[in-house]
Amino acid sequence: MGQALLLLEDGTAFEGQSLGAEGEAFGEVVFNTSITGYQEVLTDPSYRGQIVTMTYPLIGNYGIVPEDGESKKAWLSGFVVREASQMRSNWRSTVDIQAWLKQQRVVGMQGIDTRALTRHLRVNGSKHGVISTADLDIESLREKLEIAPRIVGRDLVAEVSCEASYEWKEPAFGDTSRPDEKYHVVVIDCGVKYNILRRLVSAGCRVTVVPAFTSAPEILALRPDGLVLSNGPGDPEPVTYVIDTARKLAGKVPIFGICLGQQILGLALGGRTYKLKFGHHGGNHPVKDTLTGRIAITTQNHGFNVDMDSIAHQGTHATHVNLYDGTTEGLENREMGFFSVQYHPEASPGPHDAAYLFTRFAAMMDERRGA
Repeated sequence: MGQALLLLEDGTAFEGQSLGAEGEAFGEVVFNTSITGYQEVLTDPSYRGQIVTMTYPLIGNYGIVPEDGESKKAWLSGFVVREASQMRSNWRSTVDIQAWLKQQRVVGMQGIDTRALTRHLRVNGSKHGVISTADLDIESLREKLEIAPRIVGRDLVAEVSCEASYEWKEPAFGDTSRPDEKYHVVVIDCGVKYNILRRLVSAGCRVTVVPAFTSAPEILALRPDGLVLSNGPGDPEPVTYVIDTARKLAGKVPIFGICLGQQILGLALGGRTYKLKFGHHGGNHPVKDTLTGRIAITTQNHGFNVDMDSIAHQGTHATHVNLYDGTTEGLENREMGFFSVQYHPEASPGPHDAAYLFTRFAAMMDERRGA
């Protein structure tokens, strides 16, 4: 196990041991508060362009299970943990996390004070950074970091979206029933997680996934009953092609926006988005439904949010609020036929509090059919 160095743009440095692949990895350094679900984090395309620090101190103790991945590969730039378990106590696992990270060519590190790093990011905000196992000279890394691309203004959706359309048939885990395909739903793949597709199938949907560059006329030609704007990575503003598609389809087909999908809807309405100080990343974020008062514990991963003042005149109102910082976590516009949430209702990793939103989407499609 060789040495590794993490350097942040403000000059803060952490020394540790290498984990996974050798080399250098640049990205926005964020922290994730999930206790379990590290494999889902590693394979979530929303983390493209980020170096993820897990706040829970022991990661990898149940290994890697191929069936539990949220996409075909790891997408994040780098991975930081306090300790990577050398044991994998799980009969379903096929490989340990160290070997898997090497296979996926993910540069990581362990053996650092992740609590100190997390506190630094909370106080000072997410930072551009680099992990290196090859070059341990701080001045050399600082020069490389200065010219490395940032996450703001960068189109990361184009890097993670599928290249061609495909049908998805697999239902949610544990769902042995085969519900009738009552609805045809088109999912714009901005970095979609597999469990979103599974949840849609279990809600009675025939699911067609299309690349992010698919135009509004091409989507309408598929005669969908509903449209899902999926989750995805990074800054939503450069993703102008999806914003344009959402603008043209709003009011023509029921729309369910998830995470980046909510930001896309806000921009499609002519609004603005802004960058959060250190974002929301983890599986324990409390969100309040402003209509019912109910509180759900949610999984989240986003660094940007919709500026509600910028869309107040559009007839769109906030439906959910984050109880940590008061930011908007849900939107609705009944006249235009869409709703969205800023968190991940597919519960992968858990909790399952927000899974009802897929049923709500089905009810919206039913309502539109009856109109």
